[in-house]
Amino acid sequence: MAAEADTSTLTARTEPLLVDLALQGGGSHGAYTWGVLDRLLEEPWLQIEGISGTSAGAMNAAVLASGHAHGGAVGAREALERFWHRVAEAARFSPFRRGLFDVMLGRWTLDHSPLFVALDMMARLVSPYDMNPGSVNPLRTILADTIDFDALRNSRIKLFVTATRVANGQARVFRNADLTPDALLASACLPTLFQAVEIDGDAYWDGGYAGNPTVTPLVRETDAIDAILVQVNPVERAGTPRSAREIINRLNEIAFNAPLIKELRMMALLHKVADAGTEEGRRWAHMRLHRVHSPKLATLGSSSKLNAEWAFIAMLRDEGRSTADAFLAQHGAQLGVESTFDFEALLEGVLQ
Repeated sequence: MAAEADTSTLTARTEPLLVDLALQGGGSHGAYTWGVLDRLLEEPWLQIEGISGTSAGAMNAAVLASGHAHGGAVGAREALERFWHRVAEAARFSPFRRGLFDVMLGRWTLDHSPLFVALDMMARLVSPYDMNPGSVNPLRTILADTIDFDALRNSRIKLFVTATRVANGQARVFRNADLTPDALLASACLPTLFQAVEIDGDAYWDGGYAGNPTVTPLVRETDAIDAILVQVNPVERAGTPRSAREIINRLNEIAFNAPLIKELRMMALLHKVADAGTEEGRRWAHMRLHRVHSPKLATLGSSSKLNAEWAFIAMLRDEGRSTADAFLAQHGAQLGVESTFDFEALLEGVLQ
């Protein structure tokens, strides 16, 4: 059962607090982030100024800002629900389905689905330019139908969406005025499944390789001091991967976490320095960081990120709401006062 929030503490906070959000990507596990956002949007004293997102985190960010532009926090919550319902509806025709045995045992993995196994093997041998020559992506229609991109350009919420430029491996951060369905699809473009997305003559892959998500724009371009990181990818996993699939999956997790951990380590080091030097250095040093994450996500196999069944999405949403509720109960009073993120643990290499 979710921890009960200390409503006496939270409702007593009448002054709005500017916060930034940093949203990781992770396929359908982004529904967990939906749940976290749904719970945070219930708190009127939390005023979102900026959101940095990658892949599914970028889509959550754009949907939230679009809905917020039309109906405030209520509109944002409704928009997120519509988006994830559309994702689940599209998944009814997806080849990525659980096998009967997994359904009977209540497992969310696709590892034992014959069709998934066959497609997974093909993805290691056959290019998406051959398997999907038309570059069909059902998310394109969903994004166009659920996001008002004109509203994003005028949104008071600053958006930062990261994609990886194929030519040099560097991050490109798309801001409100740059956002299109292509920019969001670029941020979520897994190179073994989809053709690179071309924008302004450059090809892009998933932003997780360069920043998952990128924290720097939140420090440089917003006034908020408090940033809430919603983490989807586990930093640590027990045991050593043995199978080829387990090894590749763990390599991807490490690669997708590395840019974020590098930025957080810089922040942790600057927190220990009395005089951070430049104005930007002082901004890094004074940032208050908070993290919302669930150990339950580490129990889910990587293949489940392609599982978009409604039952799975609803479970992840509920887990996100529960985790955010517990976070507010434990740390709500510290927001705007001090960091609740353990920088010392990060520097000692024991972040979990």
